[in-house]
Amino acid sequence: MYTVYLFDFDYTLGDSTDAVVASVNYALTSMGYKERPRNEIRRTIGMTLPETFTRLTQNGEEAQRAMFRTLFMEKADQVMTAMTELLPDTVPVLTYLKDKGFTTGIVTTKCHYRIDEILGKFDISRLVDIIVGGDDVKNNKPHPEALLTAMDKLRATAGDIVYIGDSVIDAETARAAGVDFVAVTTGTTSRESFELYPKLAVIERLAQLIGGSVPFK
Repeated sequence: MYTVYLFDFDYTLGDSTDAVVASVNYALTSMGYKERPRNEIRRTIGMTLPETFTRLTQNGEEAQRAMFRTLFMEKADQVMTAMTELLPDTVPVLTYLKDKGFTTGIVTTKCHYRIDEILGKFDISRLVDIIVGGDDVKNNKPHPEALLTAMDKLRATAGDIVYIGDSVIDAETARAAGVDFVAVTTGTTSRESFELYPKLAVIERLAQLIGGSVPFK
């Protein structure tokens, strides 16, 4: 039986699409690029900011990638927390897990302080025991460092943990860390895209995690 439930954030627990789109297009236009369509930007959510820049512009120059990150963060500091919403199942699922005595956490490429702000905005900080953000590690997902960091801080073993996420990046991260994975299709990744990855289940909404649809050990 799992004792630790770790979650990705974007499109798993929350939706910050409007803020990400605004921040990406602010950074791009500040650098002389054209705005990119919402749906194109949505497909980059979960990537690191340098990866997002290269995906959208095909420009891999490190100085340009760094500038994009700086400009993105400048706008994000103004809008990200205010424009982020939780997905409908987030509070009920986290509440259920905490009431049952499980440990919960968030492992994400978003900055740690941003997750703190968002949890505080919705007054649910008490429902999350640990946060590992992109600024807490040297290597972002799909490198396993973030999951392994959470594991180490919680003094847990891989067998204690299940990781829940919405993207193949999350699936790759779980595989690299040697922890079990549940995919949820509340993001931009299709059910079929998870076929090549080890997983306990692919679910359509987070509530299925506690509703008997997932064949937990």
